[in-house]
Amino acid sequence: MSKAQPKTDKAEQKAAADAAEPQAASGEATAEAPGPETPVEERIAELEDEVAELKDQLLRALAETENLRRRAQRERADVVKYAAVPMLRDLLAVADNLSRAVESVPADDNASDQRLETLLAGVRLTEKELSTVLERHHVVKLEPIGERLDPHRHEAMFEVPDESQPNGTVVQVVQPGYLLHDRLLRPARVGVSRGGPAKAPNDGQEAEAESAAEQPSESTEPGSRIDTSV
Repeated sequence: MSKAQPKTDKAEQKAAADAAEPQAASGEATAEAPGPETPVEERIAELEDEVAELKDQLLRALAETENLRRRAQRERADVVKYAAVPMLRDLLAVADNLSRAVESVPADDNASDQRLETLLAGVRLTEKELSTVLERHHVVKLEPIGERLDPHRHEAMFEVPDESQPNGTVVQVVQPGYLLHDRLLRPARVGVSRGGPAKAPNDGQEAEAESAAEQPSESTEPGSRIDTSV
């Protein structure tokens, strides 16, 4: 009896294992079973939306790249165009000193002294050569005598009472200004007129007379006037 009991236990265990295998297989089959498949139309719509979004992103990236390229090209051109600004501004002081040297010599001393006349001629040649070099590098000199005061190019230093010129007209240049292409290197320091042509005293009366003449006259039709004297 003791020897038959282990065989019975083994048989029961085997039967239990055989019964458990179908259940495990059915559970695995249930877990691995795929859900309902996505319809083909929905998948195509999703792909089309994704393609449209990627195309929009690509176009935006290309536009931004083109803008960056143009901006970099413009900045590089400006750097090349205005690279000499610091040096040219320093040379303007040299041009001013040469002009002052020429203007400081009286005409009588120039005529009486041959050596002074020769020196003055050399200074004038140097000033002319410097002006030629500046013009070669697109530097334009501003001497706005008779022009209207431009606050973007001129710096008003004082006012000159002058009724023969319109108010705000440049009548004197203390220091000339300079332009490099379209960029201001130094504003011209000027004196402007104050006063200008006097306004006629009867202008206001004439204007009132003209406005009164343009008004329509009173109507003479019956009923147009009401007598309130009663």
